[in-house]
Amino acid sequence: MTDARHHWDDTYAAKTDTQTSWYQPLPRRSLDLIRAAAPSRSAGIIDVGGGTSRLVDELLRDGRSDLTVLDISEIAIARSRARLRRRADSVAWIVADVTRWRPRRTWDVWHDRAVFHFLTDRDAQDAYIAALKRGTHAGSAVILATFAPTGPERCSGLPVQRYSPGSLAARLGADFALDFEASEAHQTPFGTTQDFSYAAFSRR
Repeated sequence: MTDARHHWDDTYAAKTDTQTSWYQPLPRRSLDLIRAAAPSRSAGIIDVGGGTSRLVDELLRDGRSDLTVLDISEIAIARSRARLRRRADSVAWIVADVTRWRPRRTWDVWHDRAVFHFLTDRDAQDAYIAALKRGTHAGSAVILATFAPTGPERCSGLPVQRYSPGSLAARLGADFALDFEASEAHQTPFGTTQDFSYAAFSRR
C-alpha cells in the first residue's frame, strides 16, 4: 500500500487536475448511469478512486445527500475538499487502498472509473472484488469503467489490465449481472484519445 500511495501522492503533487490524462470537466457518462440506477436523492453512492474527479461536485448539485469518496491519495482527497469548500462537509471522505479496505456499510451505487484496471495482479483483483461484495447489497448498482481492449496498455507509468464489458463481467463473477455496456473515446486534456469500456451491473 505504501508504494501505491506514494505513487499516487507523487502524481497528484506533480500535476494539476487538467494535467492528468483522466481529467473530465463533466463526467457525463458516469452521471447518466448513476442517475438511471438511483433516482432517489437519498441513495447511498460511493465513488471509488474519486481522487480529484468532478463527479462529486455534480452529485452535490443534484441534491444527493449520502455521498462517499474513496481514494488512496491523501493529496487528491485534500484537493477535492479544498475545491468544494463548505460543501465538502456533506461528503464522507476515505483515504484507503481499496484492496486492503473493509467497508463498514453498504451503498446503493458503487462507482469506479479507472481503479480496477490498475489491478493487474489476480490477488489484488480478488481483494477488490471482496471489498465490492462487502460494500454492496442485493440490488445495488455497480458502475465500472476500465480501459477497453483497444485502450492504452499503460497509464501514469503503470501497466493496466484492459477489459471489454463481457470480460469484466466474467472477472467479477456470478454475483453481478451485466445490465448495460458502452464504449467511450475519452478525450484527454492533451488532445489524445483513450478507449474506455463502461459497464453497469446489478448485485444479485
